[in-house]
Amino acid sequence: MSERMIAYRDAIAEALQQEMRRDPSVIVYGLDVPDHKQIFGSVAGLLEEFGSDRVFGTPLSEDAMTGVGLGAAINGLRPVHVHIRVDFLLLAMNQLANMIASWQYLTAGAFEVPIVIRAVIGRGWGQGAQHSKSLQSVFAHFPGLKVIMPTTPYDAKGMITAAIRDNNPVVCLEHRWLYDVVGPVPEEPYTVPLGEPRVVQSGRDVTVLTTSWMTVEAMMAADLMRAQDVSLEVIDVRSISPLNMEPIFESVRKTGRLVIADYDWSWCGFSAELAAQVSEHCFGALKAPIRRLGFEPVPCPTTRPHENLFYPNAEEIVRAVEGLLTKEPMALDQVEFYTWTRRFKGPF
Repeated sequence: MSERMIAYRDAIAEALQQEMRRDPSVIVYGLDVPDHKQIFGSVAGLLEEFGSDRVFGTPLSEDAMTGVGLGAAINGLRPVHVHIRVDFLLLAMNQLANMIASWQYLTAGAFEVPIVIRAVIGRGWGQGAQHSKSLQSVFAHFPGLKVIMPTTPYDAKGMITAAIRDNNPVVCLEHRWLYDVVGPVPEEPYTVPLGEPRVVQSGRDVTVLTTSWMTVEAMMAADLMRAQDVSLEVIDVRSISPLNMEPIFESVRKTGRLVIADYDWSWCGFSAELAAQVSEHCFGALKAPIRRLGFEPVPCPTTRPHENLFYPNAEEIVRAVEGLLTKEPMALDQVEFYTWTRRFKGPF
């Protein structure tokens, strides 16, 4: 029997539906959740099946609505709070950093906070500086918060399911371009453990660590480098915190070279933590300095040509690999990059 192929958006919706059927304490709420666009389709069918008591919209008040989630979680519910843009989670940082992340510690374990906070990240139609952030390093900085960035439909369903069942707060960051990505997903419920990276492709020459959309770009780079007899080992970190570093150390000790392609600014970012950990544990195995790729150190521009300069892509990964291997740059004039800019249909 052939594998069932569904889109990322449908995998998330299925995870939510199955967990809501399994556990009546699961609720889904947030700005525009009951809207006809259904958060890129990722909450499709939930309102119709479970009603407005368990699936509902909220006022435009991020701090207050995140506080509602905390109250619900410590009183027996398992809320899934949806933010249509991660940028506006900054308005809820008091609830996230001071309250939700610390509540179990502050109560000596008397209360658990089983809340999942979903937030949309990434570029769309010229989203601009206030609508394009990722912020995974910001959230992962606070002990008590788990942070995940599933890339594939399989991981999206399995990690969302695991996050809902987890008794700790989990922030799930979803790139808006990923909602259209299709992949194999089992119909039955399953979980993907939080904290484990995934080797997407084995290789011998260079390890490429990726987050979110950069996994897609890295696989394109791997295809391009294969023509030059260069083998990339691509590892999707997928769990920012917690993170088991051992599979990453093992890969770097094998290849001796590392490119980190993070979907965020590099300065004070998650890529710096990865580089520091690898340097501390694998310094003797490194054949070349670690290369880090990320957003240009400016606020995100709005026009598409400027966006293309701001966001890293497969070409930058190829050039970084060539630099580590001291290879002549390959001709990429005929290769088309950023093809998903034309596929993205919005609305946000």
